Amino acid sequence: MKTPGPDHPITIQPAANRWRARFAGHVIADSADALILRESTYPPVIYFPRIDVEMGFMSRTDRGTHCPYKGDASYFTVLMDGRFAENAVWTYEQPFPAMEAIEGRLAFYTDKIEVYEVAEATVNPDRRRDPAEDYAITVDDVVQHTD
Repeated sequence: MKTPGPDHPITIQPAANRWRARFAGHVIADSADALILRESTYPPVIYFPRIDVEMGFMSRTDRGTHCPYKGDASYFTVLMDGRFAENAVWTYEQPFPAMEAIEGRLAFYTDKIEVYEVAEATVNPDRRRDPAEDYAITVDDVVQHTD
């Protein structure tokens, strides 16, 4: 087990905006609680809470990898509309202590799954309400995940 430091920095921070993942034209993850992991010179990786990912289209595979900084990763294949992305999703279910923030969260290979940031104002634009209304229905109340 290695600890991140000046020679191999790793930072984890909450995303400022909402993030989504899309496969085969369908949103399979949508979260306002994503984390951004920045590791050394690698591109940033978005980690989604499992609760915000449509797991019904994923199956665990036998693939496993080891990162000396994060621990052991497990993988999932996505199958939707007759298309599949093999080992396109990974998770650290028991990461090393320095990486506990990503425990159980899911990340996607961006060459297989589209991962993109969405401004909250785009998802739930302010709208005028009739003062007599008791509630407002947002886009997210109507459409959380498409399939």
